[in-house]
Amino acid sequence: MDMSLARRLADNLRKRRSGKTQEVFARKLGISRVSLTRIENAEQNVSLKTLQQLCKALKCDIGDLF
Repeated sequence: MDMSLARRLADNLRKRRSGKTQEVFARKLGISRVSLTRIENAEQNVSLKTLQQLCKALKCDIGDLF
């Protein structure tokens, strides 16, 4: 089954965010909770800046998110 990149990112982000609430994690990223929700539902594209922030916050490489 071929998943879209947005879906793979959404699934991995939810798993890696683990115990943090969306509100807390979104604040750490500098984005709104609504934006994080849309990203985690594969409804919103992610900018390169946000991808960099995600990698930094989750202490992972960009490839780990996909």
